[in-house]
Amino acid sequence: MAPASPSARSAATADSTAATRPRNRKQLIVDAAGRVFSERGYHKASMEEVAAGVGITAAALYRHFPNKYALFAECAHVMVDRLVAALDEVPSEATLTDVLTALTRTTIAHRASGGVYRWEARYLDHEDRRRLGVKFARLVGRVDEAVQREHPLPDERLRAMAALGVIGSITMHHVSIAGRRAEDLLLASALRVAATDPAAGRLGAHPVELPARPVPRTRRAEILAAAIPLFARDGFANVTNGQIAEAVGLTPSALYRHYPNKIDILAAACLQAAGLLAQGVERSLHEVADPHDAIVALAATYVAYSFECTELNSVAEAELAGLPADLRRPVVLAQREHIAVWEQQLRLARPELDPRQARVLVHAGFGVVVEAGRRLRWQDSPDRREAVTALVVGALGL
Repeated sequence: MAPASPSARSAATADSTAATRPRNRKQLIVDAAGRVFSERGYHKASMEEVAAGVGITAAALYRHFPNKYALFAECAHVMVDRLVAALDEVPSEATLTDVLTALTRTTIAHRASGGVYRWEARYLDHEDRRRLGVKFARLVGRVDEAVQREHPLPDERLRAMAALGVIGSITMHHVSIAGRRAEDLLLASALRVAATDPAAGRLGAHPVELPARPVPRTRRAEILAAAIPLFARDGFANVTNGQIAEAVGLTPSALYRHYPNKIDILAAACLQAAGLLAQGVERSLHEVADPHDAIVALAATYVAYSFECTELNSVAEAELAGLPADLRRPVVLAQREHIAVWEQQLRLARPELDPRQARVLVHAGFGVVVEAGRRLRWQDSPDRREAVTALVVGALGL
């Protein structure tokens, strides 16, 4: 028999490659990318990392997505589309429990890749943000319908957003917990939030007095103060040294006399956020002995911090993953100490909780603040702080 011609061998190889290529490769790519973006942040994630996670070359990845932005935008849309699709399978007159169960199961199933939208949406262009907003509004509207059927209150979707914050919180931390236990815990927490009347009355928390933000009295402090709103608005990766320098009346080269690199400015912002919150907690817990009162004080403090330091908190939460390990370590340690305080007081107030359950609930409380604050557009007032604090306490089961 004559040997096969080169063209025949090429055709056979192509047929073999096509036969072994997974038909759902694009979905595998999106799932891998979601994990990388959630773990490392948009600016540190690379197409090569995503390709390695799927077991393909970067060249093969570019056949599906022309650039990192296109892949990131697809991840953001897929996350919301999954939640919308989960609700589409729930009958329109289903109970609130059925609605929240569908969302909780879907979110837990995609926990590793679900954190893309919450902090990274700043990297989407106007049209993608608009499209994503339409989808998310549909999602919130469906949840709110179920909330209002069972617990009618004129809260303008605040409880629906807060309940979604509880569910979405599982994507923003790494507490190891079995899927079914996480589902039961988050579902019960979200249901409590939905049943909470944010305007029912005061919780007895003392007025929160956070430490004053440092007044920029040095050039280094001026640079930090100018950079924070730029990072919050445009994302760290999109802000240039030139923009920061212009905001403080310096030349870009002059920045290096105060910060060796732009990443050092970000590290200073994250440390400032952790320090302000730690000082606020220390003040709020002074002479508080009862665990329930301590939790209320912690919740009120975190809410006050989130409303007063919205830009700083946004930067610290969204950009932490992008810090090098040596700069990230002290911030992470400060965050763990903060969560440990919550965990200790929550377990004293609810002894039936084990440490992992308590930590999951603490993060659920943080999720309430994020989504409720967004719903209120971070427009501050005593009544709004009290309402969000009540939702946090409800999420924790107190």
